[in-house]
Amino acid sequence: MVNRVAVLSDVHAVLPAVEAVLAEPDVAAADLIVLTGDIACGPQPAQVMDLLTGLGDKARWIRGNADRELVEYRRGLRTSIPDPIGPSAAEGLREEHIDFLAALPTSLTLSVRGLGEVLFCHATPRDDEEVVLVDSGAERWAEVFAGVDPAVGTVVCGHTHMPFTRLAAGRLVVNPGSVGMPYGRAGAHWALLGPDVQLRRTPLDVERAIARIAADSAFEQAAAWADYFLNARATAEEASALFGGRS
Repeated sequence: MVNRVAVLSDVHAVLPAVEAVLAEPDVAAADLIVLTGDIACGPQPAQVMDLLTGLGDKARWIRGNADRELVEYRRGLRTSIPDPIGPSAAEGLREEHIDFLAALPTSLTLSVRGLGEVLFCHATPRDDEEVVLVDSGAERWAEVFAGVDPAVGTVVCGHTHMPFTRLAAGRLVVNPGSVGMPYGRAGAHWALLGPDVQLRRTPLDVERAIARIAADSAFEQAAAWADYFLNARATAEEASALFGGRS
């Protein structure tokens, strides 16, 4: 049984955001840090991988769809990546990073104090890029959870970059939002589990982070990329409309 778990999702290789969250006292004091995927596809891939692998056994990792795409690209299994920053991120990783990402599981179950059995995944328990939203209907959630062990009372997922908690199909669903690519509100979003669920947000000095990313990244459009995402210029309404067509 784990007392407290910090959940960081959709980091997208934004080093200043990860550093800010890891500096939070509640994250430092947590028993475990669970990374629920899409960790390395962004402007500072090697730097973020080195920082997070340095956490050792305190970190538990899940592979997201963007991580899978980086591995497939580097191993010649695909010739393109949907995200324009993807090829740069893939080339910025060392071979040891690729091997590490390739070996990651797609889900993880932990017993957390106050919550019981908690299933962590990237998008849904059955698919790393399937979309479900806070306002998805009851039948849709029941379909997504059809194969989940009945003992699991809480499901933690990411992928859509928008934090929420809700009850669905008899389970508590938690999306911590995105550390590195927030939609709707700036800041690095994450969650703290045990004995309850807290959705948290760590403020960033956005202009300083943009300048650092621009100076540090091999991606030619890094400054524009960081300005758009760290300022959360994609609104929650725009993101919901985009994802709604896929949910």
